Amino acid sequence: MFCEKAMELVRELHRAAEGRLPAFNEDGLRQVLEEMKALYEQNQSDVNEAKSSGRGDLIPTIKFRHCSLLRNQRCTVAYLYDRLLRIRALRWEYGSVLPSALRFHMSAEEYNSECQDSAFLGPESHSGKMDWFNRYKKSLATYMRSLGGDEGLDITQDMKPPKSLYIEVRCLKDYGEFEVEDGTSVLLKKNSQHFLPRWKCEQLIRQGILEHVLS
Repeated sequence: MFCEKAMELVRELHRAAEGRLPAFNEDGLRQVLEEMKALYEQNQSDVNEAKSSGRGDLIPTIKFRHCSLLRNQRCTVAYLYDRLLRIRALRWEYGSVLPSALRFHMSAEEYNSECQDSAFLGPESHSGKMDWFNRYKKSLATYMRSLGGDEGLDITQDMKPPKSLYIEVRCLKDYGEFEVEDGTSVLLKKNSQHFLPRWKCEQLIRQGILEHVLS
């Protein structure tokens, strides 16, 4: 059945919870592209025959294949665009360094290649030197540096109004020295607890290095 594999890509993202990034389905996308190539080649052959032999009976079949091509294209673009939106949201949730488990779910193009228009053509359609996530991360950092004077403004912090400026945190893994706003440093070792500025801890909490100790 035409377009079934493309529809499955869309259903796959629909089943994924909001904020989750499922593993990139490279095999499914490749099958969709192969189907599109076969449909295009069949249409080209029938169009040539219809022109040369005057076979009007081929027109409905040509139109059906063309509609299938467009549907496959829409599903493919929707699949890739939705993934880019999810990856963009990860920057706001986890900060500039993504956990390895999330990076594992990205394709080479999403994490290791330059994002161009050809990104919507398939997993092997292009190569580049800059990854999409890093390009977005750099663009966001440039914008934040332009806010709030010389020091800039981190708009990814305090996504919800905080009830207190300092919180108690427990270190879940060895991290090393951590500099706070007054210039002093604290040593973040596994199982150690600290009372630190909320805005300095949020990204480390998201990355699973610290946890908020709730009294």
